[in-house]
Amino acid sequence: MPEWIFTERRRKVKEQWKTTLSKAALEIRKGALLAVYSGQSGHPGGSLSIADVLAYLYGKEMHVDSANPKQQDRDRLVLSKGHCAPALYAALALKGYFPKDELKMFRRWGGMLQGHPDMKGTPGVDMTTGSLGQGISAACGMALSAKISKKGYRVYAILGDGELEEGEVWEAAMFAAQYKLDNLVAYVDNNGLQIDGKITDVMSPLPIAEKFSAFNWHVTEIDGHDFDQIEAAYEEAKKVKGRPSVIIAHSVKGKGVSFMENQAEWHGSAPNDEQYALAIKELDTALVNIGVEP
Repeated sequence: MPEWIFTERRRKVKEQWKTTLSKAALEIRKGALLAVYSGQSGHPGGSLSIADVLAYLYGKEMHVDSANPKQQDRDRLVLSKGHCAPALYAALALKGYFPKDELKMFRRWGGMLQGHPDMKGTPGVDMTTGSLGQGISAACGMALSAKISKKGYRVYAILGDGELEEGEVWEAAMFAAQYKLDNLVAYVDNNGLQIDGKITDVMSPLPIAEKFSAFNWHVTEIDGHDFDQIEAAYEEAKKVKGRPSVIIAHSVKGKGVSFMENQAEWHGSAPNDEQYALAIKELDTALVNIGVEP
């Protein structure tokens, strides 16, 4: 069979999985907004900016099983920026850890989805997080445990760029390099905004790449909404030996909803009825545009 046929087949397969991941990311965005709208509190902006990486991690990268959430050899994900739990919950629901309707009980009495991830109360949550800086430290501990126990699982952590203002992050960075945690991959959601405005105005953590490099991490910078770049970065991290990896993802806060994009006020605000309907309409239109029925 001619080589061009194999090439065309590979191209079609890749386009198919990118469509699948794009659909998953849009569904995660819808689920995150459903949670915040239902609870009338939460953090939509940063949840929307990490939807693509969550779609990739749960859809292609991580070895996990929703039917066996505590499987010992599973890969672990630590959402260090725990206030963006709505996106994590939406991803877990999409993966089958619990019914999607549970998202409507976000931050509500009788529901299991707290404002920040709770490993004791929510299937699929690998670490309770919330206080910024502590999640990446816990991820380091998990990665070191895997090394000591000679386990093959990998540990993934997602941090916010504003979170890098926490000193504990850099203590963890030093720890990870000291113990050569090449089974740890941190992902920095670099959307440039935090609750009080631009990170450069509040307490600039820049230059991020140079700082992690100085701590002896392998550094990759990508567009956080490009699946080709996301995949390439995680594949590259698997090849790194003897030191941890960090992916600095340049992203858009509020990605996918026009009136939320790059607006700091949507860091921790819930949409009203009209805003929610408009946001869901935009995301449904995006689904139609990639050939998927909402």
